[in-house]
Amino acid sequence: MPFHSRPRRLAYAALTVALVALVAACGKNYPDSIFHNRTDFNREVDFLFRILIWLGVAVFIFVEAVLVWALVKYRARPGQAEPEHVHGNTTLEIAWTVIPAVILVVIAIPTVRTIFKTQSAAVADALQVEVIGHQWWWEFRYPQYKVVTANELYLPVGRTVNFKLNSVDVIHSFWIPALAGKRDVMPGKHTNYLWFTPDSSGEGIWNGVCVEYCGTSHANMRFKTFTVSQTDFEGWAAHQAEPAIGTTPVVPAAAPPAAQTPNRPVAQVPATPPPAAPQAPGFIAIPADKMPAYAMPTTPLPNIPFDDNLKGDPANGVKLLTGAGTCFACHQIAGVPNMNMGLVGPNLTHLATRTTIASGLYPNDTRHLARWIKNARAMKPGVLMTTLGAGQFDPMLKRTLTSGLSDQQIADIVAYLQTLK
Repeated sequence: MPFHSRPRRLAYAALTVALVALVAACGKNYPDSIFHNRTDFNREVDFLFRILIWLGVAVFIFVEAVLVWALVKYRARPGQAEPEHVHGNTTLEIAWTVIPAVILVVIAIPTVRTIFKTQSAAVADALQVEVIGHQWWWEFRYPQYKVVTANELYLPVGRTVNFKLNSVDVIHSFWIPALAGKRDVMPGKHTNYLWFTPDSSGEGIWNGVCVEYCGTSHANMRFKTFTVSQTDFEGWAAHQAEPAIGTTPVVPAAAPPAAQTPNRPVAQVPATPPPAAPQAPGFIAIPADKMPAYAMPTTPLPNIPFDDNLKGDPANGVKLLTGAGTCFACHQIAGVPNMNMGLVGPNLTHLATRTTIASGLYPNDTRHLARWIKNARAMKPGVLMTTLGAGQFDPMLKRTLTSGLSDQQIADIVAYLQTLK
């Protein structure tokens, strides 16, 4: 190949790549983009971003134009005399000092305004949400509704939400790209705050992440945010505040006997009507089959053997769940005796209404939940949840367990957990 044709071919290749990148950038399907303006917070940041971008483009074009002009006008020419040597140009020096100063002032005014606005206190009637970061999952508390949940955050559109951010271990960072900017989540007594108001265009399902390196499974510390109508949010919160459906069996009351008096006809006591069928609850949660593809996890499942044909017994499952050496020391389930002390792991009260497990890493279905219980540490590096399956190799302990739960026992626990709606 002739030497002179190589730069031309490289230029063609670069042009092709640039055109492909340009066409790809024209698409609008970027659910995790920060430029959708679904909240007041993102609109403020987007406004500032656009000012900085356009000013930067203007400065770049001006500087490059002057540079090209100087290269052309003052380029060396054959037979040209040596140019005059000068010490400097006072007017030019003042100009290139004043112009950048003016540009910085223009940038500083909206920047300071945006900082003060996004760092100010939330309105008094805001929805309060306490965010607690753990290695590696998220706990969400709604003190106004007495609700505690994990890894799935429900927010009403049109209402300001004030997040109170704390960590129980190391520094995390809370971020929902499609809704608002991130904030660090600090351990100890330092509390950070973040507030925003989702608008009607922001009704949907959004991915949330930790964006501050926090250890082995930092990249696996995810959560889902559901922005719903105020009515649906109230229904969800009311349901979450109650014990799970699977924990409170209903025993119908017996009809009282008919009253009888000697030498008098038997009083006709109307039969006690059968207990009314339970009303279908209002909005409980968004089901997994309504989740968009971008919000569903696609993490490969490790090779953990399990007999998927086993049929679980929920009654035995709750006994195993509350028995010694299993789950009561780490988790809570409202309404279940002996399941009100655990503070280490996520609250499981309404686990069956959640779409994912393992902090958004896997779908919440029978196949994944059974293997998670059997060997969580093989599915999520560094997780605190112990390996429970008999004969499983624990990656943290570096040994194979000689005792533990059988596949049938795990199937029973899964069957019970799936009743917690």
